[in-house]
Amino acid sequence: MATGFEMDTAFFAAWIEESARSVAAGKERLTDLDAAIGDADHGSNLDRGFTAVVRALAVKEPDTPAALLTVVGTTLIRKVGGASGPLYGTAFREMGRALGDLGDTAEVSPGELCAALEAGLAGVRRLGSAAEGDKTMVDALAPAVRALRRALEEGSEPREAAAAAAAAAREGAEATIPMRARRGRASYLGERSVGHEDPGAASTALILTALHTVAAR
Repeated sequence: MATGFEMDTAFFAAWIEESARSVAAGKERLTDLDAAIGDADHGSNLDRGFTAVVRALAVKEPDTPAALLTVVGTTLIRKVGGASGPLYGTAFREMGRALGDLGDTAEVSPGELCAALEAGLAGVRRLGSAAEGDKTMVDALAPAVRALRRALEEGSEPREAAAAAAAAAREGAEATIPMRARRGRASYLGERSVGHEDPGAASTALILTALHTVAAR
């Protein structure tokens, strides 16, 4: 069981493995969501990417959380097509870069994790030029990061903070249903994009839920 949010490389590896399992289990739903407003390949693409990530980490697990997240991001950019690969790849690489700035530390505090997620969010916003309300993964990631930061500042236990982040991500994904897409392929549909959950926001919720699952073990 994880003892809190003093997380080491093995913890981050477990998060990625749990994310891979969640994406594999949810790939049909993600693809169905993408079929309504996109290319109908989000689930299969992301599953292929996370499968490649798990294989890469099995060959040689990096020594630090920063190095591990950098491998995750680089592999996703290489293996996931469309916009999802660069966006998720950038998010994980920016997280790795933020943790790398701390030095070769083998453990990460809750505050450092939050700062890394904030860096990942900033990278996604910068690359996709997306804001909340555009009906993208930002609509799940941004409220999750805010919820994590708020919970930690209010003194919540790390597992409770992770639970708050996961819940905020899921609520953020569901909140994209009535939105009209303003970014990406879905934006070409105009009003026809209304009434469908954004697949990127849905997959982001899976990954934040995986973080809570590992933290709660």
